[in-house]
Amino acid sequence: MRVLLVEDEENIREVVKLNLELEDYEVVTANDGKMALKHFKEQHFDVVLLDVMLPEIDGFQVCEQIRLTDMKTPVMMLTAKDAVGDRVTGLKKGADDYLTKPFNLEELLLRVNNLLKRSSKSPKSSPEVYEFGGHTVNFATFEAEGNNGTFMLTKKEAMLLKLLVDRKNEVVSRQQILQSVWGYDVYPSTRTIDNFILSFRKYFEDNPKKPTRFLSIRGVGYKFVG
Repeated sequence: MRVLLVEDEENIREVVKLNLELEDYEVVTANDGKMALKHFKEQHFDVVLLDVMLPEIDGFQVCEQIRLTDMKTPVMMLTAKDAVGDRVTGLKKGADDYLTKPFNLEELLLRVNNLLKRSSKSPKSSPEVYEFGGHTVNFATFEAEGNNGTFMLTKKEAMLLKLLVDRKNEVVSRQQILQSVWGYDVYPSTRTIDNFILSFRKYFEDNPKKPTRFLSIRGVGYKFVG
């Protein structure tokens, strides 16, 4: 089993890595959010252990970006924060479990083992399907049912649509969309996002010129009304 361990404190990172390796896990480490996303994109992992307070990109944002393309891999948040609000935020972003520092290493290993057991029992082929207004979107296959029948979304369309759906009834800023969908190294113009929203309206709105689901919030961003 392969573990992605994301922790910026070297002492904690090395101790956790050693204990995981003693349990026969293969461990890949990252000390910031940017490196974590690079590893996750390029390699396969069975579980992610993710600190919240990270350089470059914090753990909440890393988790959110992972969930735009991968709903299956278990994610456990590791953080010194123990406020209820932080735990809720982590779970909202798609984390499966939450462990606060300082933690007991035996408990950490048990939780990792339980996450892997649960994920192995869930069917890997089950599609991530979302239905709204008589339309259907399969985020696993990018297949969608829109105003003109069945069609295929591009990967970027699927990622942007999933971000909006995950945040339904909330305003998502242009900055958040650019960072989450296009990444931190490539920034298209905000006009690009406008064009994607226009496409969604054509695909799914009863009247694209008078949208009720894909709304532009002037000066801020966009909102999907579910």
